[in-house]
Amino acid sequence: MDAPRIQYTKTSDGVKIAYRVDGDGGKTLVYMPMPLTRPMETDNQFRDRDRNWRERLARGRRVARFDFRGSGYSDRDVSDFSLDRMELDLAAVIQGLNARPVAIWAELDSGPIAIAYTAHNPDLVDALVLWCSWARDADLGDRSTWDALDTMITTNPRRYFEFLATSAAGIPASEARQAAEVLARAIDAGTLKAFLEQVWSYDVTPLLPSVKCRTMVLHPTGQDFFPARLAARLAAGIAGADLRMIDSQTIGVTPDLANSIGDLLDRFLGVELEAPRVAVTHSSGTAIILFADIVDSTGLTERLGDAAFRDKARDLDGALRAIIRDNAGTPIEGKLLGDGVLAVFTSARQAIEAALRCGEAGSHGGLPLHVGVHAGDVIREEGNVFGGAVNVAARIAAESAPGEVLVSDTVRSLARTSAGVSFEDRGEQSLKGIEEPVRLWAVREQG
Repeated sequence: MDAPRIQYTKTSDGVKIAYRVDGDGGKTLVYMPMPLTRPMETDNQFRDRDRNWRERLARGRRVARFDFRGSGYSDRDVSDFSLDRMELDLAAVIQGLNARPVAIWAELDSGPIAIAYTAHNPDLVDALVLWCSWARDADLGDRSTWDALDTMITTNPRRYFEFLATSAAGIPASEARQAAEVLARAIDAGTLKAFLEQVWSYDVTPLLPSVKCRTMVLHPTGQDFFPARLAARLAAGIAGADLRMIDSQTIGVTPDLANSIGDLLDRFLGVELEAPRVAVTHSSGTAIILFADIVDSTGLTERLGDAAFRDKARDLDGALRAIIRDNAGTPIEGKLLGDGVLAVFTSARQAIEAALRCGEAGSHGGLPLHVGVHAGDVIREEGNVFGGAVNVAARIAAESAPGEVLVSDTVRSLARTSAGVSFEDRGEQSLKGIEEPVRLWAVREQG
């Protein structure tokens, strides 16, 4: 990652704010991490760990990041971190960008700041994403825990920064000490303590109804410090907000979440990216083929209405493709949900894991799926795959019950000892358009 190209703007109360812009795509996204805890001067030290997320954010858009007052390259000699002052920092950056309206991504304590700015400037923000955030910091619960952390900042700042590295960034404990040293050099512990003490006065609950732009609330499921009720209150207070719970135990976007969260963000912001293609290195070869199709899509369309069905199907289509990529598969972009989602894998184990997660996503989204997996030779051509094996996968999917994953005997043989699942014999089945019967197995998760 290149060295920061720092620019400066000044707030209405005279504080210099440093910011940088990455990417050259159309939409401008203002990225707001938790204030004071990840200034831009730490980018070089964390570049390998953050590379996937930073690059993913900048695909198809301009991303503006900045250091709040009291941190990083911005003016450090400040002591007032009240909500209205912090809002001035965001206002100055958006004014300096000269690109409006913008989208905002806000994490943790940045959330109330972004909410306040959006409520006060409805014409300047057209999309808001809140990650692991809240409307009122007092809702975090028993203050004694947070008071203990505040005390740690003063008495043992390195220990606090280790806690910050592991809990916020998801950095392994074995690397926490080195990460803490980087943070300790970049962040003044006394200034951070002053900021955190003032955060307890933040309360944007009365402003939630004034947020009129599209809003998505993302929240990790496994957080004790920041329970799910915080996200629920945010989503309930903002009209039309989309609440998504993310399977994670950290309060930062870790490398393994970068692609799936990036896909969610792309769909929410309407970013059009060039579709990834199957590499055409050979005209044919063996692949593990996954096929998924919505159960009774025609009936659902009639019950929901065409527009509502397509909206739900589009959201599910994106979720399935993210699951496929997370499991090292390649979704075939020529197939759209309704006509079926098609993907190829090199590993039967990963294909089965993706198939199970796809089935769960369909059930949770109210659009149950038929899912089938087969293995065989395919022809690869210009980002698409063809051949009899693809047809077999589609026919196997059609035989599955809603939410069930069926696999061929070939796939079961490949994955029998590695997939961590059991297989229920469904016997030989005559599939439409397939000359010879195919033995099918239903996948059952263990435990």
